[in-house]
Amino acid sequence: MLPAVRLRQVALIARDCNQVAAELRSAFGWAAPYADPAVAQFGLINAVLTAGDTFVEVVSPVRSGTTAARYLDRRRRDGGYMAIFQVADLEAARRRATGLGVRVVWTADLPGISGTHLHPRDVPGAIVSVDRADPPQSWRWAGPSWTGRAPDHAPGGLTGLTVEVRDPVAAARRWAAVLGVTSAADGTGAVVALPAAGQRLRFQPARNDAAGITAVTIAGLPCRRPRQIGGVTFAASQP
Repeated sequence: MLPAVRLRQVALIARDCNQVAAELRSAFGWAAPYADPAVAQFGLINAVLTAGDTFVEVVSPVRSGTTAARYLDRRRRDGGYMAIFQVADLEAARRRATGLGVRVVWTADLPGISGTHLHPRDVPGAIVSVDRADPPQSWRWAGPSWTGRAPDHAPGGLTGLTVEVRDPVAAARRWAAVLGVTSAADGTGAVVALPAAGQRLRFQPARNDAAGITAVTIAGLPCRRPRQIGGVTFAASQP
């Protein structure tokens, strides 16, 4: 049984997708990534890397004037871009978003997977997506080996992320409301806990005007100290 909601995939945006993906593979020993041809509709190329049964994606714009290209131009540097949550009840999540007045920027219902990208101005800090996979262990976004099944994989996976925003408490409440969970103030920031998944989303004050995902924690990383790759700090989860 999988939890009702969990963080399944984090995406970075970078000028050079292949370079950042190669750095991640070199640092953590991850296998060769999957390149999804479907992201071309967004003017992107990507690389989806597997960490346990979760995923770290790198995207790069290949056309000017696209949402991703404008985002990267505003930030002027690589960084965290998107958080994809797997939910057991996608229709309930979509209803929550509608009830909160959150705009949807993209939706898809495909064999084995459905996704809904939410407007980052309505859910601040990143593009948040709520997705459903069938069967739940599968993840079509990661390619044929994860379509309709889950292949053999190493243990570990995503355990949390840090999002920097202007108003951490308000952002945490918004993410929590969309996900159907609760948030709590934590010093100068706030936390959204996903206890059934063993994950924590931390919200901190932005150190500059560019909000976004700045750190990711992953169980099973072989490194002893944090590594900054693609504008994001990757750290091993503490036991």
